[in-house]
Amino acid sequence: MRFLVTGVAGFIGSRIAGALLGDGHEVIGLDNLNAYYDPALKQARLYELQAHENFSFRKLDISDHEKLLGLPERDSIDRVIHLAAQAGVRYSLENPFAYAQSNLTGHLAMLEFCRRAAKVPMLVYASSSSVYGDDAVAPFREDANVDRPVSLYAATKRADELMSQAYAKLYDIPQIGVRFFTVYGPWGRPDMAYWSFTDRILRGETIRVFNGGKMKRDFTYIADAVAGLKAIATRRAVFVEGQRAHKLYNIGHNQPVELLKFIETIEEVTGKKARMALEPMQPGDVTETCADISRMQADYGYEPKVSLKEGLQQFADWFKTQRVAAGPALRQGY
Repeated sequence: MRFLVTGVAGFIGSRIAGALLGDGHEVIGLDNLNAYYDPALKQARLYELQAHENFSFRKLDISDHEKLLGLPERDSIDRVIHLAAQAGVRYSLENPFAYAQSNLTGHLAMLEFCRRAAKVPMLVYASSSSVYGDDAVAPFREDANVDRPVSLYAATKRADELMSQAYAKLYDIPQIGVRFFTVYGPWGRPDMAYWSFTDRILRGETIRVFNGGKMKRDFTYIADAVAGLKAIATRRAVFVEGQRAHKLYNIGHNQPVELLKFIETIEEVTGKKARMALEPMQPGDVTETCADISRMQADYGYEPKVSLKEGLQQFADWFKTQRVAAGPALRQGY
C-alpha cells in the first residue's frame, strides 16, 4: 500500500515508517522539522529512512492546508497515519498558539486532505492518554468521560477526536484515533522523563521529581506501540455496523509504574544512583495513567511484550553509544 505519514521525522513517526518500509510498503513522509527539540535528532531519524527506495520526504507544515492539498500523490494514498503535532504538556503553558496551529488547524487540514482526495483514504491519527485528565478511573477505558482536560495539550487532542467524529459522520471518512500512553525507547524524545533522567543521572546531576514522586505512568515501549499502530494501519478496520466510521483505541502497557520505582529502574540499568530534588505537582500534570487495552486485544490481538526494565535497558544502551545531543530540551525534567 501507499502510506502518507505526517510527523515522519518524529519518534513514533520514524519508527512506524521504518516498519512499513520493511514490509515492502511505500511511504511518503511529511514533517516541518521544527526546533521544539534539536532538529539534528530528526534529521538522524530521516537519514535511516532515506536508505529505503520506497521512501520519499516532503518538508511541509501540515497547517498550511493549501500546500498540503497540492501534494501530487494526494489522490493515490491508501492510508494516512497522522502523527504530526506539537507535543508536550508543559510547553503548552509557554506557547499555547503553537498547539492551536499544529494540533487544531493541522488536524483540520488533514481531515480536508482526506475529504478532498479522489480516493478517500482511511485516516489513523494520534490522540493521547492526556485526554483522560484526572477524573477517569483506572484502568482508563475508551468510553470514559473525557470532557475535563487539565492541560491545553489534552484539550487540543480531545478536540481532534471530536473533529474526526464529525468528519466521519459528514463525509464518511473512515478514521481511527490512537490514545498513546507514554511511549519511550531508543531514538525517543529529549523532552521526556526517561531521556532527561537518564542523561542527568549519568552526568551526576540532580533530577527534579514532581509531586514528591507520588505519580504513576503507564510506560509503553516503542516496539510495542509500533506493533499496535501497524496492526491498525494495515488491517481491515473493525467498526460497529450502523455507526459512524470512527473508533478510538488505547495503546499502552496496562502496567502503571510509580515514579520512584521508575527512577530506581533507571538506576539499575545505568549503574548509577540518582540525586533527587522533590518538588510540588506541576500545572497540567495528572497523578496516574493506566490503559485499558482490552479493545485493542479483542480487535487486533495486541499484547505488549517489553517490560519496563528491558525497555529502559535498551534505551540506556542506545543513549550511551548512539544518541544525538539535544541541547536545552535535556534540562526540562519530568
